[in-house]
Amino acid sequence: MFKQLREDIASIFARDPAARTTFEVLTCYPGLHAVYIHKLARWFWTHGLRWLGRFTSNAGRWLTGIEIHPGAIIGRRVFIDHGMGVVIGETAEIGDDCTIYQGVTLGGTTLYRGTKRHPTLGAGVVVGAGAKVLGGFTVGAGAKVGSNAVVVKEVPAGATVVGIPGRVVEEAPQKEAHFAAYAVEQGQDDPYAQELRRLADHSAELELALAKLREKLADLEKEDRKEQLRAVK
Repeated sequence: MFKQLREDIASIFARDPAARTTFEVLTCYPGLHAVYIHKLARWFWTHGLRWLGRFTSNAGRWLTGIEIHPGAIIGRRVFIDHGMGVVIGETAEIGDDCTIYQGVTLGGTTLYRGTKRHPTLGAGVVVGAGAKVLGGFTVGAGAKVGSNAVVVKEVPAGATVVGIPGRVVEEAPQKEAHFAAYAVEQGQDDPYAQELRRLADHSAELELALAKLREKLADLEKEDRKEQLRAVK
Protein backbone atom coordinates (compact mmCIF):
# COMPACT_ATOMS: atom_id res chain seq x y z
CA MET A 1 0.00 0.00 0.00
CA PHE A 2 2.82 2.41 0.89
CA LYS A 3 4.50 1.67 -2.44
CA GLN A 4 1.30 2.57 -4.25
CA LEU A 5 0.93 5.72 -2.14
CA ARG A 6 4.43 6.78 -3.15
CA GLU A 7 3.51 6.14 -6.79
CA ASP A 8 0.37 8.25 -6.46
CA ILE A 9 2.26 11.13 -4.84
CA ALA A 10 4.96 11.00 -7.52
CA SER A 11 2.31 11.06 -10.26
CA ILE A 12 0.74 14.15 -8.70
CA PHE A 13 4.11 15.93 -8.68
CA ALA A 14 4.55 14.96 -12.35
CA ARG A 15 1.14 16.34 -13.38
CA ASP A 16 0.56 19.31 -11.09
CA PRO A 17 3.20 22.09 -10.95
CA ALA A 18 1.38 23.58 -7.95
CA ALA A 19 2.38 20.62 -5.76
CA ARG A 20 5.27 21.65 -3.51
CA THR A 21 5.83 19.07 -0.78
CA THR A 22 4.77 15.52 0.03
CA PHE A 23 3.09 16.74 3.20
CA GLU A 24 1.06 19.26 1.20
CA VAL A 25 -0.07 16.55 -1.22
CA LEU A 26 -1.02 14.19 1.62
CA THR A 27 -3.03 16.80 3.49
CA CYS A 28 -4.43 19.15 0.83
CA TYR A 29 -5.28 17.08 -2.25
CA PRO A 30 -8.91 15.85 -2.13
CA GLY A 31 -8.40 13.76 -5.27
CA LEU A 32 -5.84 11.64 -3.44
CA HIS A 33 -8.11 11.35 -0.40
CA ALA A 34 -11.06 10.33 -2.59
CA VAL A 35 -9.09 7.55 -4.27
CA TYR A 36 -8.05 6.02 -0.95
CA ILE A 37 -11.50 6.37 0.56
CA HIS A 38 -12.74 4.56 -2.54
CA LYS A 39 -10.29 1.71 -1.90
CA LEU A 40 -11.88 1.18 1.51
CA ALA A 41 -15.43 1.50 0.12
CA ARG A 42 -14.64 -0.97 -2.65
CA TRP A 43 -13.21 -3.47 -0.16
CA PHE A 44 -16.51 -3.38 1.71
CA TRP A 45 -18.43 -3.63 -1.59
CA THR A 46 -16.52 -6.64 -2.89
CA HIS A 47 -16.79 -8.46 0.45
CA GLY A 48 -20.58 -8.31 0.51
CA LEU A 49 -20.88 -5.29 2.80
CA ARG A 50 -22.78 -3.26 0.22
CA TRP A 51 -24.43 -0.77 2.59
CA LEU A 52 -21.15 -0.07 4.36
CA GLY A 53 -19.49 0.43 0.98
CA ARG A 54 -22.13 2.95 -0.05
CA PHE A 55 -21.94 4.69 3.32
CA THR A 56 -18.15 5.02 3.06
CA SER A 57 -18.52 6.34 -0.49
CA ASN A 58 -21.08 8.88 0.68
CA ALA A 59 -18.81 9.99 3.53
CA GLY A 60 -16.02 10.45 0.99
CA ARG A 61 -18.31 12.60 -1.13
CA TRP A 62 -19.06 14.86 1.85
CA LEU A 63 -15.36 15.14 2.73
CA THR A 64 -13.92 15.65 -0.76
CA GLY A 65 -16.75 16.73 -3.08
CA ILE A 66 -15.94 13.71 -5.25
CA GLU A 67 -18.49 10.91 -5.66
CA ILE A 68 -17.12 7.50 -6.60
CA HIS A 69 -19.44 4.52 -6.49
CA PRO A 70 -17.82 1.63 -4.59
CA GLY A 71 -18.49 -0.63 -7.57
CA ALA A 72 -16.23 1.43 -9.85
CA ILE A 73 -12.78 0.08 -10.71
CA ILE A 74 -9.86 2.50 -10.50
CA GLY A 75 -6.35 1.71 -11.70
CA ARG A 76 -2.97 2.84 -10.41
CA ARG A 77 -1.69 6.43 -10.37
CA VAL A 78 -5.10 7.90 -11.19
CA PHE A 79 -5.09 11.63 -10.42
CA ILE A 80 -8.31 13.53 -9.77
CA ASP A 81 -7.17 17.15 -9.94
CA HIS A 82 -9.19 19.68 -7.90
CA GLY A 83 -12.04 17.18 -8.13
CA MET A 84 -15.06 19.11 -6.89
CA GLY A 85 -18.19 17.78 -8.57
CA VAL A 86 -16.63 14.65 -10.09
CA VAL A 87 -19.10 11.74 -10.35
CA ILE A 88 -17.95 8.22 -11.24
CA GLY A 89 -20.67 5.60 -11.71
CA GLU A 90 -20.96 2.01 -10.55
CA THR A 91 -19.71 0.15 -13.63
CA ALA A 92 -17.08 2.71 -14.63
CA GLU A 93 -13.52 1.48 -15.12
CA ILE A 94 -10.55 3.84 -15.05
CA GLY A 95 -7.19 2.65 -16.35
CA ASP A 96 -3.73 3.38 -15.00
CA ASP A 97 -2.31 6.92 -15.20
CA CYS A 98 -5.62 8.61 -16.07
CA THR A 99 -6.22 12.24 -15.11
CA ILE A 100 -9.68 13.60 -14.33
CA TYR A 101 -10.43 17.26 -13.67
CA GLN A 102 -13.22 18.95 -11.72
CA GLY A 103 -16.85 18.60 -12.75
CA VAL A 104 -16.36 15.42 -14.78
CA THR A 105 -19.14 12.84 -14.96
CA LEU A 106 -18.58 9.22 -15.96
CA GLY A 107 -22.26 8.37 -16.19
CA GLY A 108 -24.70 5.83 -17.56
CA THR A 109 -27.49 6.15 -20.10
CA THR A 110 -29.48 3.03 -19.25
CA LEU A 111 -31.42 1.97 -16.15
CA TYR A 112 -30.93 -1.80 -16.54
CA ARG A 113 -29.10 -3.33 -13.62
CA GLY A 114 -26.34 -5.83 -14.23
CA THR A 115 -25.29 -4.22 -17.50
CA LYS A 116 -22.22 -2.18 -18.35
CA ARG A 117 -23.77 1.27 -18.01
CA HIS A 118 -20.73 3.47 -17.47
CA PRO A 119 -17.61 4.14 -19.55
CA THR A 120 -14.21 2.49 -19.50
CA LEU A 121 -11.18 4.79 -19.70
CA GLY A 122 -8.03 3.25 -21.13
CA ALA A 123 -4.60 3.94 -19.68
CA GLY A 124 -3.40 7.54 -19.75
CA VAL A 125 -6.73 9.15 -20.69
CA VAL A 126 -7.15 12.83 -19.78
CA VAL A 127 -10.68 14.14 -19.19
CA GLY A 128 -10.93 17.94 -19.08
CA ALA A 129 -12.97 19.98 -16.62
CA GLY A 130 -16.75 19.67 -16.91
CA ALA A 131 -16.68 16.89 -19.50
CA LYS A 132 -19.44 14.26 -19.51
CA VAL A 133 -18.67 10.74 -20.73
CA LEU A 134 -21.99 8.89 -20.86
CA GLY A 135 -22.50 5.24 -21.73
CA GLY A 136 -20.94 1.80 -21.50
CA PHE A 137 -18.30 2.29 -24.20
CA THR A 138 -14.50 2.59 -24.17
CA VAL A 139 -12.35 5.70 -24.39
CA GLY A 140 -9.12 4.37 -25.87
CA ALA A 141 -5.73 4.60 -24.20
CA GLY A 142 -4.07 7.99 -24.41
CA ALA A 143 -7.21 9.76 -25.62
CA LYS A 144 -8.01 13.32 -24.55
CA VAL A 145 -11.52 14.61 -23.83
CA GLY A 146 -11.75 18.40 -23.99
CA SER A 147 -13.32 20.49 -21.23
CA ASN A 148 -17.16 20.54 -21.29
CA ALA A 149 -17.34 17.95 -24.07
CA VAL A 150 -20.24 15.49 -24.00
CA VAL A 151 -19.05 12.10 -25.24
CA VAL A 152 -21.69 9.49 -26.07
CA LYS A 153 -19.80 7.01 -28.26
CA GLU A 154 -16.50 5.16 -28.38
CA VAL A 155 -13.28 7.15 -28.74
CA PRO A 156 -10.24 5.69 -30.56
CA ALA A 157 -6.93 5.41 -28.75
CA GLY A 158 -4.89 8.61 -28.91
CA ALA A 159 -7.76 10.70 -30.28
CA THR A 160 -8.84 14.14 -29.10
CA VAL A 161 -12.57 14.75 -28.64
CA VAL A 162 -14.28 18.14 -28.23
CA GLY A 163 -17.76 19.63 -28.49
CA ILE A 164 -21.39 18.75 -27.81
CA PRO A 165 -21.92 16.04 -28.83
CA GLY A 166 -18.26 15.08 -28.73
CA ARG A 167 -16.50 14.63 -32.05
CA VAL A 168 -12.99 13.52 -32.88
CA VAL A 169 -10.83 16.42 -34.08
CA GLU A 170 -7.49 14.65 -33.97
CA GLU A 171 -7.20 10.94 -34.65
CA ALA A 172 -3.48 10.26 -34.90
CA PRO A 173 -1.87 9.37 -31.57
CA GLN A 174 1.16 11.34 -30.47
CA LYS A 175 4.51 9.75 -31.39
CA GLU A 176 5.76 10.33 -27.86
CA ALA A 177 3.24 9.96 -25.07
CA HIS A 178 3.18 12.94 -22.77
CA PHE A 179 0.77 14.51 -20.34
CA ALA A 180 -1.58 17.22 -21.63
CA ALA A 181 -3.11 19.23 -18.78
CA TYR A 182 -6.88 19.74 -19.25
CA ALA A 183 -6.48 17.74 -22.50
CA VAL A 184 -4.90 20.82 -24.14
CA GLU A 185 -1.66 20.49 -26.07
CA GLN A 186 0.84 23.33 -25.96
CA GLY A 187 0.56 25.25 -29.22
CA GLN A 188 -2.51 23.26 -30.25
CA ASP A 189 -4.78 25.23 -32.54
CA ASP A 190 -8.41 25.69 -31.57
CA PRO A 191 -10.34 22.92 -33.43
CA TYR A 192 -13.33 25.24 -33.86
CA ALA A 193 -11.07 27.87 -35.43
CA GLN A 194 -9.67 25.21 -37.75
CA GLU A 195 -13.17 24.24 -38.87
CA LEU A 196 -14.11 27.89 -39.45
CA ARG A 197 -10.99 28.41 -41.53
CA ARG A 198 -11.85 25.34 -43.62
CA LEU A 199 -15.36 26.70 -44.17
CA ALA A 200 -13.98 30.13 -45.10
CA ASP A 201 -11.51 28.58 -47.57
CA HIS A 202 -14.27 26.47 -49.10
CA SER A 203 -16.51 29.53 -49.38
CA ALA A 204 -13.72 31.45 -51.13
CA GLU A 205 -13.25 28.57 -53.59
CA LEU A 206 -16.97 28.53 -54.35
CA GLU A 207 -17.01 32.29 -54.90
CA LEU A 208 -14.05 32.02 -57.29
CA ALA A 209 -15.74 29.21 -59.23
CA LEU A 210 -18.97 31.24 -59.38
CA ALA A 211 -17.07 34.30 -60.67
CA LYS A 212 -15.54 32.19 -63.45
CA LEU A 213 -18.96 30.83 -64.40
CA ARG A 214 -20.32 34.39 -64.58
CA GLU A 215 -17.45 35.40 -66.86
CA LYS A 216 -18.14 32.45 -69.14
CA LEU A 217 -21.86 33.27 -69.21
CA ALA A 218 -21.05 36.90 -70.04
CA ASP A 219 -18.78 35.75 -72.91
CA LEU A 220 -21.49 33.43 -74.20
CA GLU A 221 -24.05 36.26 -74.11
CA LYS A 222 -21.67 38.49 -76.11
CA GLU A 223 -21.16 35.77 -78.70
CA ASP A 224 -24.92 35.23 -78.88
CA ARG A 225 -25.52 38.96 -79.52
CA LYS A 226 -22.90 38.96 -82.26
CA GLU A 227 -24.56 35.97 -83.91
CA GLN A 228 -27.94 37.72 -83.75
CA LEU A 229 -26.46 40.88 -85.34
CA ARG A 230 -24.90 38.80 -88.13
CA ALA A 231 -28.24 37.10 -88.73
CA VAL A 232 -30.04 40.49 -88.98
CA LYS A 233 -27.50 41.78 -91.51
